[in-house]
Amino acid sequence: MKLDRFDRQLLNLVQEDATQTAERLAEKVGLSPSAIQRRLRRLREEGVIVRDCAVLDPKKAGRPTFFVVSVQVERERPELLAQLREWLAAQEHVQQAFYVTGEADFVLIIAAHDTETYDALMARMVQENPHVRRFTTNVALSVVKRGLTIPIPEETDD
Repeated sequence: MKLDRFDRQLLNLVQEDATQTAERLAEKVGLSPSAIQRRLRRLREEGVIVRDCAVLDPKKAGRPTFFVVSVQVERERPELLAQLREWLAAQEHVQQAFYVTGEADFVLIIAAHDTETYDALMARMVQENPHVRRFTTNVALSVVKRGLTIPIPEETDD
């Protein structure tokens, strides 16, 4: 899907705050509210916008602990990797999972209420995915920045 200048502006604005009204977005982008609504609908239908969500303040939402985990698997057999990917995607405490290059095969961001919850999750991961060779854990001491915004350049060379 080709994104024009208006689409790119709109994507940056809704990533910043998805609760903005079509009227407010129209003022910022320079289109009519109905054109904004059509574009947003198209961007959702085309899968550019996957979902709208609320970003919570961890301190006010129960103070979860964040764990950054590197996971190594024994063999990179496609069916075993697919099984682990599905397992990770189904876990509510796994916020993000990346298949990566380097020493680790996966890097995970996990939010858990406490270390016991984290420990139980990792024990299940190893038990239900026996091809996981090892994992290393870093505990986040504080959150410096957290987000999912993807910078969209408003102008392109196309």
